[in-house]
Amino acid sequence: MVRLTRIYTRGGDAGETSLGDGARVPKHALRVAAYGTVDEANAAIGIARLHTDPAADEMLGRIQNDLFDLGADLCTPEGGRRSAGALRIAAAQVERLEREIDAMNVTLRPVDSFILPGGTPAAAHLHLARTITRRAERLVSELAGSEPINPEALKYLNRLSDHLFVLGRRLNDGGALDVLWRPGANR
Repeated sequence: MVRLTRIYTRGGDAGETSLGDGARVPKHALRVAAYGTVDEANAAIGIARLHTDPAADEMLGRIQNDLFDLGADLCTPEGGRRSAGALRIAAAQVERLEREIDAMNVTLRPVDSFILPGGTPAAAHLHLARTITRRAERLVSELAGSEPINPEALKYLNRLSDHLFVLGRRLNDGGALDVLWRPGANR
């Protein structure tokens, strides 16, 4: 466990932060932007949880914990000083998301159009969390182009955005309350 006895350290006052391996980097570094966006997605999921049923809340609670694992993974560079034994996203976490997606999807109406964010408050918040997750995925993908990253981290984000979409549909009364895109409707 992590114990925080002091919240401010003044270590970031000059625009730098420490990675999990102790290296100091600018706060605008791509790696920091990637795990910071993962944290943003986690916060959006926390808001969505205020509007969900117990089964969805349980799934989202597991996901929030996974996102902290993902942040720790991204914060500690592969091959860095503290890389050995670092917390990494595992294939089992990706596979759990896939199982949950498959179980939810069999109960949903088929998708006949693109779906606009909305419907229930829970679904709207999950759509926001999904778009933040997609942004995190783009940043991690960009990071992977210049530095080694755990490939499961990128897979997890890709699967998570699908999970949030499907869960949003489930919380939209199985898709009955989905807001459908009507191409050209306002011309």
